[in-house]
Amino acid sequence: MSFQLKSDKKETENKTIRFPVPLIEKIESEIQGKSVSFSSFVIQACEYSVEELHKQK
Repeated sequence: MSFQLKSDKKETENKTIRFPVPLIEKIESEIQGKSVSFSSFVIQACEYSVEELHKQK
């Protein structure tokens, strides 16, 4: 399964998290020109990562 960006909204809760500046720049570069927010990208990347971890068990 490959990681694909989706533009959808779900019920959310705020969490404060710090990102290294180079990672922020990479993410912003990837989402530029797409209808995907920074938060949406991070949520989707985390969901993908968790799914992959469960597959490895």
